[in-house]
Amino acid sequence: MKYERKIALPAYKIVCAVFFIVMLSLARGVTYTFEAGIALEAPMAILSVCICADTYTQEIVSRRSEIQRLYPMKRRMHAIYKRIVIQEIFLLFIAVAGYGLFFLFQNPVTLAEGQNAAGNEGYQFLIYFVSIVITIGFWGLVSNLISCVFRNMWAGIGGCLTLWLLTNSSVGDRYLGEWNLFSYTFRAMENSGDFGWMCGKAVCIGIGMTTVAILPGVIGKRG
Repeated sequence: MKYERKIALPAYKIVCAVFFIVMLSLARGVTYTFEAGIALEAPMAILSVCICADTYTQEIVSRRSEIQRLYPMKRRMHAIYKRIVIQEIFLLFIAVAGYGLFFLFQNPVTLAEGQNAAGNEGYQFLIYFVSIVITIGFWGLVSNLISCVFRNMWAGIGGCLTLWLLTNSSVGDRYLGEWNLFSYTFRAMENSGDFGWMCGKAVCIGIGMTTVAILPGVIGKRG
């Protein structure tokens, strides 16, 4: 596990991720507490892409993939999934810490529960946590898959960035609605009982599971 952690999370990734989340919590202004989760979802998606895109392609660049081909596919996939889990647990820790940093640095206003459902801070954090777990998992898996298909980390980052720009926009919100990948960000804040935004997260889960299922075939052909 220690060996996989060193490969999956070198020091520069840890430093860059911590610096990113601290600067975001300082620079991205929020007025109300419920805006903290909204401010974090899209940037955490990009951070996940950057952290996870080279999960396997670094083996290709360093030519370790030639040795990897000698191992049984089950062992190779076990190592890849272990690295992804390590990266995404770290990213989840960063996402939770970032949520707290917005409160620490900006002291956003807490609305009374009678005025708005966002007044229930425990509830707000819970739905943020559920959303960010899915968001991190989705973007990390997809970036790694695209990178493996093209055997290039930048292809994974570029492909995900294109998808990010299309979905994290007013156009994406208009045409995809509650099925948008960023449905949490664009959800109706005034109605706490509306869970339609979970449709978008269900799409993320479905695509993520498909990614996990087809990755062994991609590694077998392109790895």
